[in-house]
Amino acid sequence: MSNAILADAVTPVPEFAARAARTGSSPVRDILALTTRPEIISFAGGLPAPELFDAAGIAAAFQQVLSEDPQRALQYSTSEGDPALRAAVAARTTARGLPTDADDLLVTTGSQQGLSLLATALLEPGDVVLVEDPCYLAALQIFSLAGARVVPVPTDDGGLDPAALDEIAARENPKLLYVIPTFQNPTGRTLSAERRAAVAGVAARRGLWIAEDDPYGDLRFEGEPQRWIASFPGAEDRTALLGSFSKVMAPGLRLGTLRAPAALRRACTIAKQAADLHTSTIDQAAAARYLADSDLDAHLERVRGAYRERRNALVDGLSAALPEGSRWNRPTGGMFVWATLPAGYDATALLPEAVRHDVAYVPGAPFFAGTPDPTAVRLSFVTHAPDEIREGLGRLKRALEGVRRDG
Repeated sequence: MSNAILADAVTPVPEFAARAARTGSSPVRDILALTTRPEIISFAGGLPAPELFDAAGIAAAFQQVLSEDPQRALQYSTSEGDPALRAAVAARTTARGLPTDADDLLVTTGSQQGLSLLATALLEPGDVVLVEDPCYLAALQIFSLAGARVVPVPTDDGGLDPAALDEIAARENPKLLYVIPTFQNPTGRTLSAERRAAVAGVAARRGLWIAEDDPYGDLRFEGEPQRWIASFPGAEDRTALLGSFSKVMAPGLRLGTLRAPAALRRACTIAKQAADLHTSTIDQAAAARYLADSDLDAHLERVRGAYRERRNALVDGLSAALPEGSRWNRPTGGMFVWATLPAGYDATALLPEAVRHDVAYVPGAPFFAGTPDPTAVRLSFVTHAPDEIREGLGRLKRALEGVRRDG
């Protein structure tokens, strides 16, 4: 057969799945790719300060597990996760007021995978998911890939509005509510105990699951810790609590946990078997050894002290850096400050000018599942030291002043 006949016989490959076509890349990840130049001071990414990692303690933990039991540490493992690691997390969770056994937990490849497993186990195409507006960007990606219909719930300076949640849940018949109640990403807001109790009551009354994401709860600088929504009456049998080691140890470990009622946890375990069989055996073993041999709470106290200083440097400098009429919050923990510029400013359009001044932030608009606020900005304060933060704010001020002059 001639080459011409073979060429004529070629049929195009099938199109991608609709979920791949409708789900875009994360704007935050795209911005991070644009700001990798070392001279840029970036308030964009929620990147833990690398100089605060306990690299020596983590290295010692890896060395211990490799020297003591390398055959186990380098072998396949169970889908549920390392028993010692689950026991350690269960003990810490119980100590914070939520009684938990090791068997209540599934170890995941980062808490991001935990949310993806929940979406696989719970959501059919067209199911309604309620989210805070604004919402964590990667969650919106996950729900888009699942084919869910995402419905935003209004928020205010205190976070999710429970009355609006109840009204929308009654109207939309949702299957799932996704919420970050403590030091929320992107806003840094924290729900009060009264609002947490109200959210639990709505979930019980309207019959929906709750995905409670808590990657930042250990990063509290001020005030008393809040109870997890999972501990409130009405939420116990319908809440999946997602935890993460990324902010308390190191994100490169890619370790998280999922605490869920038994039937949901089993469904997520099956989904995990299909996704990756199990999370890295050696990383789990090293984390378990680290928790046994090191003082994580003392490490966290150092991290919180450093982040408190960085939060102060950012928040205290915003009045000089941002245009008159801007607003921002002062979070009591976490990694993010949420600011809004005066009406008429477009944070997305202004970003290239900021980058030209060697400073970066994340525009707030992509975080909204509903109508975006073009003036909103997310600023992370954890990656840079206070002096660098102050220098970055000076650059941001000059970038915004240049826009005003040119405009």
